[in-house]
Amino acid sequence: MDKCNDSMTHEDFRVKILGDRTIKSPLKPSLHPDGLSFGFIEKEDRVLFDASLEHFNYCRETGETPISFEKAGPHKQLYFYPAKTKVAIVTCGGLCPGLNSVIRSLVNELHYRYNVNQIIGIQYGYAGFIASNNHPVIDLTPQYVERIHLFGGSILGSSRGEQDTGQIVDKLQTLNVDILFCIGGDGTLRGAHAIYEEISRRKLNISVAGIPKTIDNDINLIDQSFGFETAFTIAKDIIRSAHNEAIGAYNGIAIVKLMGRDSGFIAAYAALSIQEVNFVLIPEITFDLYGDKGFLQVLRSRIENRHHALIVVAEGAGQHFFKGDTIERDASGNIKNKDIGLYLKEKIFKEFRSGNFPVTIKYIDPSYIIRSAPANANDSKFCGLLAQNAVHAAMAGKTDFVIGHWNNWFTLLPIPIAVSTRKKIDVYGELWWNILETTGQPVSMKN
Repeated sequence: MDKCNDSMTHEDFRVKILGDRTIKSPLKPSLHPDGLSFGFIEKEDRVLFDASLEHFNYCRETGETPISFEKAGPHKQLYFYPAKTKVAIVTCGGLCPGLNSVIRSLVNELHYRYNVNQIIGIQYGYAGFIASNNHPVIDLTPQYVERIHLFGGSILGSSRGEQDTGQIVDKLQTLNVDILFCIGGDGTLRGAHAIYEEISRRKLNISVAGIPKTIDNDINLIDQSFGFETAFTIAKDIIRSAHNEAIGAYNGIAIVKLMGRDSGFIAAYAALSIQEVNFVLIPEITFDLYGDKGFLQVLRSRIENRHHALIVVAEGAGQHFFKGDTIERDASGNIKNKDIGLYLKEKIFKEFRSGNFPVTIKYIDPSYIIRSAPANANDSKFCGLLAQNAVHAAMAGKTDFVIGHWNNWFTLLPIPIAVSTRKKIDVYGELWWNILETTGQPVSMKN
């Protein structure tokens, strides 16, 4: 058991498998003298959860086996016979850069490397499985997906909201699907686990594989999800323009609101990438508006000294200011955040006007522009590798898993541990320290 994470056990990291692997992989041999393809995964191939020297010494002294992930990669023996395998792909939740890149990479890996020729796309998320919605499936061929990675969004469409798991599995049976790839975030993966449980209850041999899609980068035990790098890269350019707006007016203030319902990674990374931001406000840290240490007083000091300020706020920051307001939820059951950007704009304007302190405020919300963009080069590469490793695992009969990335290795982890909690910025860690160093904002803006 991990000293620092004693709530997690080795069993939490054990990936399920449908049965014995008896089919030889069609992957071609490489130049290795033993004739084996590079990178075939063996049972003992694992990736340490905690790779620090401190933890190594702890385990050596106590004799404990360190917690580790199963390493992702191709297997010598498969569970599914490729020529008879049928695959379905579905994308769920909000749009995110790289969705089409993942779809394309799944299709190409399945078709060209594993000789799987039956690949279908389910339209509009899990709703596409419900017969009454009448959404036809799409035959996905390499020709069909040839250029889709050049465009943002998802060619399959997407949707939010819980669907009847029984009807979903009914459709999987009707379509004779052997492998289902679910591309999505926390809600999608929870849905994928529910589908796996219904499949298990019916004793079906269908693999359920998750590919983590969350623009907020907030999936547990995965150091990065696809689309995140593209998001903060585009945000950087928008912040640069906002900075120009701020310095272009005497006492100019620019506010940029970025995605981040529960975690402020996009705001933090974007701010670090441009190093012009004066305040980064994230969901992980509460702050006061008024008082000697409150945000408005700190902002006033900044304006008095430099006559401009640039604020980046994550959408989930400052929600404590709306306590008592009516709570609304989206189709997936997530609480709809109140618009903290407009709220700050209003409060700043009111505060400074009442003190006869003229300011010019510009507010920018680029969320829909960012999330619907195509993936950048590095994200596209990452999408491709996630998809390839998801195919390797699913063809080998792994199920109820999500492809992860940890300590520079691609990993497999069970969906339940991946959705057990949301990843958030450690406000006592290096990343937040870097933000404080870069912005110069106070450690705390609470009285």
